[in-house]
Amino acid sequence: MQALVAPLLAMPRVAKRALALLVDSSFCILTIWLAYCFRLNEWTVLTGVQWLPVFVSLCMALPIFIVMGMYRAIFRYANLAAFITVLKAIAIYGFAFMTIFTALSVPGVPRTVGILQPFLLLIGIGLSRLGIRYWLGDAYQRILHKNMLAKVLIYGAGKAGRQLAAALTNSAELNVVGYLDDDPRLKGGVMGGLPIYDPSDLPVLAETLGVHNVLLALPSASRQRRNEILEHIRKARVNVRTLPDLTALAQGRVAVSDIRELEIEDLLGREAVAPRQELLDKAMRNKVVMVTGAGGSIGGELCRQILRNAPSSLILLDQNEFALYNIDAELRKLAELYEHENLQIVPILCSVRDQDRVEHIIQSWRPQTLYHAAAYKHVPLVEHNAVEGIKNNVMGTLVAARAARKYGVSNFVLISTDKAVRPTNVMGASKRLAEMVLQALAAESATDRLRTNFSMVRFGNVLGSSGSVVPLFRQQIKEGGPVTLTHREITRYFMTISEASQLVIQAGAMGEGGDVFLLDMGEPVRIADLARKMVELSGLSVRDDISPEGDIELSVTGLRPGEKLYEELLIGDNPETTEHPRIMKAREDFLSWPELLKRLNSLNAALDRNDMAAARAILAELVSGYSSTGEVSDLAFTGAETNTAA
Repeated sequence: MQALVAPLLAMPRVAKRALALLVDSSFCILTIWLAYCFRLNEWTVLTGVQWLPVFVSLCMALPIFIVMGMYRAIFRYANLAAFITVLKAIAIYGFAFMTIFTALSVPGVPRTVGILQPFLLLIGIGLSRLGIRYWLGDAYQRILHKNMLAKVLIYGAGKAGRQLAAALTNSAELNVVGYLDDDPRLKGGVMGGLPIYDPSDLPVLAETLGVHNVLLALPSASRQRRNEILEHIRKARVNVRTLPDLTALAQGRVAVSDIRELEIEDLLGREAVAPRQELLDKAMRNKVVMVTGAGGSIGGELCRQILRNAPSSLILLDQNEFALYNIDAELRKLAELYEHENLQIVPILCSVRDQDRVEHIIQSWRPQTLYHAAAYKHVPLVEHNAVEGIKNNVMGTLVAARAARKYGVSNFVLISTDKAVRPTNVMGASKRLAEMVLQALAAESATDRLRTNFSMVRFGNVLGSSGSVVPLFRQQIKEGGPVTLTHREITRYFMTISEASQLVIQAGAMGEGGDVFLLDMGEPVRIADLARKMVELSGLSVRDDISPEGDIELSVTGLRPGEKLYEELLIGDNPETTEHPRIMKAREDFLSWPELLKRLNSLNAALDRNDMAAARAILAELVSGYSSTGEVSDLAFTGAETNTAA
């Protein structure tokens, strides 16, 4: 129906009027024949003088209709006034026609024909106008509405692309105008009424078709291939969105809600390595597992990965009530989905610095594996709140680790960071000191028969974690910019949160005591390049010296307190390979437990009396390579110092 309506509406005005005249002429002939059939009470064939009323009807009706303005109206907008005009025109015509063939009469033509035909003509033309009003009017509104929707091309004419096009047929937001596919056998073809274009023509198509959106329907394409496609699409200045991976499409159904914004993982050329199930099972299957910081980004994803591998109990520990509530509710739904009816999910509000409570929890639930993700991690915030940052990241780790050793936790895994390597900020230094605590405890208990296996996993930035640069950039782009960079040369390692969590679990399963594991983060990403890609793949352009008329400016704000230009994963130069291709092992220097404990007590005393100068001095002595880039004081005490000085 749409294929018939669109060409009809696209006809020139003169052609539409000629078509209306032709239709009305047909009604004149048809109604004369019907009048004869009704009068003679049988289907008849017109012969001889019977054709005279046809000739008279055409010669009288069409001029009257034209003079009365019946063809000046736009039929799809026909209203009551238009129907009154039709009634008047046919009344004039009917009076003349009845005068000739009923009042005066013509031999061989029954008088009733002169009466029946005008009434039949009124019914025929009236119904035709009414039908066109609703048929073309509604169709025109649909076409008009569709033309006002954002026009999109689907990249990929395979099964997922066809399903997506079908799902978007009645979309209130998007209008699919064709496919893009690099298969030479498909180029130039038509599928489901939609043309298939060559991807190399996208810049031209974006201009001629008014396309501002491209939907990637390539769920099985490798990340490297997707990256190549995105690099090509960037030139066309279109907004790119994508579908989930194959696992989300396993049931063969694609919905409009599946379309999502392009994520940064789509811009990374590295493929994720499938996890080794035996390592996952070793760490958690049918075991009691505890996660501290369970409501955080990393802790929450660890919980999701752990739940998939069917532990007997999952203990969630967090001091943030709202975060704990959210992850608990989510995990309970996942447990129903995976049909883990016997799995215990235990949400516990607790600070890892509360020694008595942490010990009581571990003693009560007897976890076999503990993932310690509780930490303050935002560099500038911790830099301005150094006392709390050190107490939470160092002393909290010490409390949890000693409680784990006291009550026989088999495996204790610390979530660490690349910022612990030659740190320039309190956050990084505190995480390195937390690593040293575990290394010292592992060495101290090396000869214990039932010792706790301490290990730590160090990695870089995780995509999707709270405070990630990606959602910040996306929000700034939506607001029209500027996109803020702290430095044009700043680089960072990135990894998806699911891959990082899986590797953490596998690394912990390989630990032998005191191991510092490093995750292979791939190649570092220049943040300025990432920002430019995100702008261009949103269908916009970067405003700079080369393109002063661009849409979004990249603004440099300067490095924040404690921020480094480049991050590292290794302090020394001696990484060792492991049985997993994405996990390495480092041998980092540390102090013996008696010596470290003495220094930790001094550090804790300095923190208790809010002596940040002494605390930083102890950090610098303990942590290799630590050098503060500023003199930021703890904001909790800066005001008091200022008021005292005044």
